[in-house]
Amino acid sequence: MNRAAKTVAALLLAGLLPLTAACSSGSEVNTTPNKKSDTKPDDKPAKKPTKEAAKKDAKTGDTITLKGMEDGSQLDVTVVKVVNPAKSSDDFMTPESGKRWIGVQFKLVNTGTKAYNDSPSNGAQVADTEGQQFQSTFGDITAGPSMSSSVKLAPGAKALGWIVFEAPTKSKVTQVQFAMDSGFSDQTGQWSIG
Repeated sequence: MNRAAKTVAALLLAGLLPLTAACSSGSEVNTTPNKKSDTKPDDKPAKKPTKEAAKKDAKTGDTITLKGMEDGSQLDVTVVKVVNPAKSSDDFMTPESGKRWIGVQFKLVNTGTKAYNDSPSNGAQVADTEGQQFQSTFGDITAGPSMSSSVKLAPGAKALGWIVFEAPTKSKVTQVQFAMDSGFSDQTGQWSIG
């Protein structure tokens, strides 16, 4: 967690900063994926996107650029794959009765000028069609290696790994969100996964 996020968290815990002050009025949820290259490999211009394509929401495989709380803090975040339900790779750690695990593979690329140092799972969540939101949980799944709980990336470096969420079995999960700075940053990326 960077210094700004630690300061906000400490002030909140001490009761010196009301929760409403910690939440910036400039918050935004970005659902627009980064544009693909404007040229094809053979250097022929790509077709102009239609209005429908220009307004599409990000989905699995798309990348969204997000800024952190500090100047120069920026990530390109891609939801690479989704496994729903996800199978535990450990017989001792399984979802609670009536719940299932959902695995989301994230790729993080530091496109900023400052080092990234955070716990990505703290800023990730999924939501269902009813608007219920579910935080990440501890668990390893058979789909692949988990995202590290402490990721440190120099500018240009990348990280790849699975974050696991637990939701009721009957819940139709359709969105995944990610924000930098353990979820405290003003920008949140949102992908449709259902």
